[in-house]
Amino acid sequence: LWPLPYLGSSRWGGGTTLFQSPEEGWQLYTSAQAPDGKCICTAVIPAQSTCSRDGRSRELRQLMEKVQNVSQSMEVLELRTYRDLQYVRGMETLMRSLDARLRAADGSLSAKSFQELKDRMTELLPLSSVLEQYKTDTRTVVRLREEVRNLSGSLAAIQEEMGAYGYEDLQQRVMALEARLHACAQKLGCGKLTGVSNPITVRAMGSRFGSWMTDTMAPSADSRVWYMDGYYKGRRVLEFRTLGDFIKGQNFIQHLLPQPWAGTGHVVYNGSLFYNKYQSNVVVKYHFRSRSVLVQRSLPGAGYNNTFPYSWGGFSDMDFMVDESGLWAVYTTNQNAGNIVVSRLDPHTLEVMRSWDTGYPKRSAGEAFMICGVLYVTNSHLAGAKVYFAYFTNTSSYEYTDVPFHNQYSHISMLDYNPRERALYTWNNGHQVLYNVTLFHVISTSGDP
Repeated sequence: LWPLPYLGSSRWGGGTTLFQSPEEGWQLYTSAQAPDGKCICTAVIPAQSTCSRDGRSRELRQLMEKVQNVSQSMEVLELRTYRDLQYVRGMETLMRSLDARLRAADGSLSAKSFQELKDRMTELLPLSSVLEQYKTDTRTVVRLREEVRNLSGSLAAIQEEMGAYGYEDLQQRVMALEARLHACAQKLGCGKLTGVSNPITVRAMGSRFGSWMTDTMAPSADSRVWYMDGYYKGRRVLEFRTLGDFIKGQNFIQHLLPQPWAGTGHVVYNGSLFYNKYQSNVVVKYHFRSRSVLVQRSLPGAGYNNTFPYSWGGFSDMDFMVDESGLWAVYTTNQNAGNIVVSRLDPHTLEVMRSWDTGYPKRSAGEAFMICGVLYVTNSHLAGAKVYFAYFTNTSSYEYTDVPFHNQYSHISMLDYNPRERALYTWNNGHQVLYNVTLFHVISTSGDP
């Protein structure tokens, strides 16, 4: 599917490169024309490695591996044949010498001459095993020749099926096409949440409460995962090298925070962990590479120590989030009568840049997350939860929503949006779970999509 011509109002299904099934590619889910004539469509960007997931490409890689194995076998065979050939040539000289002596003996041999011939014959005994190896190698050559013939036929068939382009050419075309599609996604920018996918369980690990995340500002090649078990007095952060390593529980290092955390509202942003210091309203910025605290600052008036938590409790008074526009803090103050406050934070100094009073009681909220400057709130942390409330910081307005949200394991204690992957990360009753999101966009018709 070539990049879609976005001609007006369109919807983008927020697919992510980490969590699509291998069978998914560029897919046009719906296509229709609105009454005003604008094109409405829903599309999903494929994974970066779509080419590697293609069936024909997998078959090509398997054939290439077979060719490599055959080449290695041929190299081993060539070395062994060269060695044996040198041995046979040496034996040939010895056999000629023996033949000349036997002819000269003319039927009569002394005991000494007989013993010498016997010793010479003993030297020829290994020749029989060499000849047997030659027979085996001959059969191997026949088998390898047949494999090469079959591989050539398979490659020719795939070449014909894929057209005139070679594998490398096709891969380059696919990569260029993916770049255009992702560029389209970047141009689409922000949108309004209209759907949350079914949950994707990544792993079941740890206690009932905790948090896990990736760096929202890291390049796509950086897929490190951070894992923090528990909701209070914890100091141990596990850093896994990749999502695959996290799933397998391997290749990780441990960070021991100088100060314990409270709640599960932590976030990793541009190489640093932002978290609430236990029994305080202090925000801590911990830098992973230097293993040090870069800055810490109190949030003025923010409640802490289970004063204004989410409905599930767990010292969740302060929740840090990152969306397309930067770092946010969600909390409550006495001055706001227990209603949720949203504040933009400077990620370098942790100073509050601006705050909004949403008017929504925090104790009635199950969890919350930010997408494109909009705070979305769920009405429960238990089964039957849905995205119920949205507050728009750009207009300082709100609306009630009704976005279904499948709470598979019945107790969510962490919910965060990752703008890099356009996915929701959740900790659900000891399970690490992901959701894709669907955003509604209205974009201009100018410019090349």
